[in-house]
This record gives sequence, structure tokens and C-alpha cells, in this order.
Amino acid sequence: MPHKATVEEIEKEIEGLTRADRLKLLDRLSRNLGSPETAGRSSRKRDTLYGMGKGLWDEDAQEYVDRLREDRT
Repeated sequence: MPHKATVEEIEKEIEGLTRADRLKLLDRLSRNLGSPETAGRSSRKRDTLYGMGKGLWDEDAQEYVDRLREDRT
């Protein structure tokens, strides 16, 4: 029967990794935390909202920001 590593053993192994490898590991672990039921939900929600605000502003975004800044002075 294969040895099942404890969290403490894994932590010791992680301490020996470079910063870059620890970041890669963190990224992979965070992706694996989501359950299959919730995987992809946020991107689906974003996809349904994309483009809904089109036409709300009749001016260029930078012109809008510039106007807001002028109003504050």
C-alpha cells in the first residue's frame, strides 16, 4: 500500500521549492478547489452580461472621465 503524505510532510516539501514553483503550485491548487458543479459558473455569468451596457454612454470613455474630473475641481 503506498504511503499517503501528511499535510506536514507536504509543507516541508513545499518549503524546498523556489518561489516561482510555489506560485505555480498555488495556482494549480486554487483551480482544483472548485467543485464540478461550480466550475465555470462565473465565466458563464460574465458571458451573459457581456455587451449589455453598449449604448448607455453617448461619448468616448476618456471624454467621460475627463468631464468627471473637471466637475470635481
